[in-house]
Amino acid sequence: MSKINISEKFGLFSEEWTPKIIAQTNGQLVKIAKGSGELVWHQHENEDELFIVFKGHLTLQLRDQIIELSPGEMYIVPKGVEHCPSATPDTHFMMIEPASTKHTGKLESDITVSTEDQEWI
Repeated sequence: MSKINISEKFGLFSEEWTPKIIAQTNGQLVKIAKGSGELVWHQHENEDELFIVFKGHLTLQLRDQIIELSPGEMYIVPKGVEHCPSATPDTHFMMIEPASTKHTGKLESDITVSTEDQEWI
């Protein structure tokens, strides 16, 4: 395996809320995404979801609290916890989650990207 330049990978796409897979390790996918505005409320019944912010500001709305993330900060949304990510314009972040995890859990919406359709870059 070659080293991965995460900054270069962010430069390869412009779509928002469309995770791109950059690596896989021990059944976990390492994904990067860009976001602006709000995604949708959803949950992952059986998987935790880790978020790491590289640029911008990501807000993770939970039903009982709001988590604010700036560059260099991370948070793990525990399995089963409903959440709604929102971001300032051109926020860049990473997610690490099991390969079986669907973009928006069981929720199907016009912005849901199935695991099979998440592109490797």
